[in-house]
Amino acid sequence: MCGIIGIVGKEQVADRLVDGLRRMEYRGYDSAGVCTADNGQLIRRRAPGKLIALVRELARDPAPGTTGIAHTRWATHGAPTAANAHPHATEVLALVHNGIIENFRQLKDSLGARGRVFESDTDTEVVAHLLSEQVEAGKSPEEAVKAVLPQLRGAFALAIVFKDHPDMLIGARLGSPLVLGFGDGETYLGSDALALAPLTQKIAYLDEGDWAVVTRDGAKIFDKDNNPVEREVTTSGASAAEIEKGNYRHFMQKEIFEQPTVVAQTLRSYIRQVDQSVALPQFDFDLSSINRVTIVACGTSYYAGMVAKYWFEQFARLPADIDFASEFRYREPVMEPGGLSLFISQSGETADTLAALRHCRAQGQ
Repeated sequence: MCGIIGIVGKEQVADRLVDGLRRMEYRGYDSAGVCTADNGQLIRRRAPGKLIALVRELARDPAPGTTGIAHTRWATHGAPTAANAHPHATEVLALVHNGIIENFRQLKDSLGARGRVFESDTDTEVVAHLLSEQVEAGKSPEEAVKAVLPQLRGAFALAIVFKDHPDMLIGARLGSPLVLGFGDGETYLGSDALALAPLTQKIAYLDEGDWAVVTRDGAKIFDKDNNPVEREVTTSGASAAEIEKGNYRHFMQKEIFEQPTVVAQTLRSYIRQVDQSVALPQFDFDLSSINRVTIVACGTSYYAGMVAKYWFEQFARLPADIDFASEFRYREPVMEPGGLSLFISQSGETADTLAALRHCRAQGQ
């Protein structure tokens, strides 16, 4: 999982992009980078390691410009090095990506055969070269995006800046979230509403397969068939305090101390105030027919799943199993009819957990 942010603004954006990355360190922290468009140039700064390394790089070598993109990375393809850090760039554009391009090897081999030279080991750079081929052939940024998106298999949220179009970004999503934010003479892209919370409360979520042309005046949104569409603009109500570390030593400590509040807020949403009874949502299956619970998760979500396992067995008297998502589908688990499978992901984007979910659905769970 990674975090991306983009700004088409009326003021310098580099510092604000870094602030956005700081709010998304929960999404990744093994490298970071920014790229701005200024005076016909793409100005890119990247650094491996935690965000402070990028801050120091920008202090030494600033990145001016009122349009830019940024990325904080948790490596999936390629080691956490400067060369593999986003944004990835060519002579004509730069982009950031959250997700996994599953067919990147085939695409990279094809691009290499056509003479394209790569500087990284990432799947993301393939997208940069595919788009660049189109732009270098005379296509507009919009035409390039239309031509390239259907070639990609997997999951992606993209933010793209073009050297010759310094007052515009293009965002696109499939399988990974992307949200638009609307300010006063500025427009934003981000991985989620929390990332944009200090910038704006006016947001619109892109639907699956959407892409958008973003300018200072707003955004033109297109669906997966390239038809212009409108997406509902809502008030997020998100607070930056929800995702910032605050005075805690680290995010894990923050999450531990927040547990009483989180549990209370969760329970409160299901309690009727008039009689203090519990009103659970309606399910499209009979809860009493469940004979086993399978819990699948990664990382700290796995430990939350362990607690859930104990509770299912202690209070509901249901047998419960818990599995690491990264191992689940490879060990060919026996999935009995009538079972319930639960998948826990803090972000909702954990690739192994989503793959395990698809496996269970294929098994009829």
